[in-house]
Amino acid sequence: MPFSIEEINHFGQEQFIETVGWVFEHSPWVAERVWHRRPFLSCAQMCERMNGEVEAASMEERLALLRAHPDLGTRAKISPGSAGEQAGEGLDRLTSDEYTRLIRLNTAYREKFGFPFLYAVKGSGKSAILEALERRLNCDRGDEFRDALRQVYRIARFRLENIVNR
Repeated sequence: MPFSIEEINHFGQEQFIETVGWVFEHSPWVAERVWHRRPFLSCAQMCERMNGEVEAASMEERLALLRAHPDLGTRAKISPGSAGEQAGEGLDRLTSDEYTRLIRLNTAYREKFGFPFLYAVKGSGKSAILEALERRLNCDRGDEFRDALRQVYRIARFRLENIVNR
């Protein structure tokens, strides 16, 4: 059920974390820390402040946040949010060859960078996702770490926009 920004501003910490703590995959600490930065004037401002909490976090916390995300296209147990987002872009309907390619690229990416390939899939398609994964395998770790965080911020924004009435 969507909430107004005013309603969210009046949530106690527990209700706030329960409502928005999942938007950063398995990392409710982001919501816990940003709750103290209320009131929010808009969904966009809440998102900016949440991103700021991630930026202020330690390198270990940011790396754990990246690692909390599932590999794209995985058939293992993933969060309902991730499952819905990936299914919406066709990652649940890969051909056998596409699935094999995705697994191979995901493995190479994780081995090279130490975290899963992160991509805000909304509005993409399976071909664009596979192309981005292949292209980003050629990046250096520092650039890719920053790009992965940008993708996490986009994912969180998309999720928050489904929670907050505009």
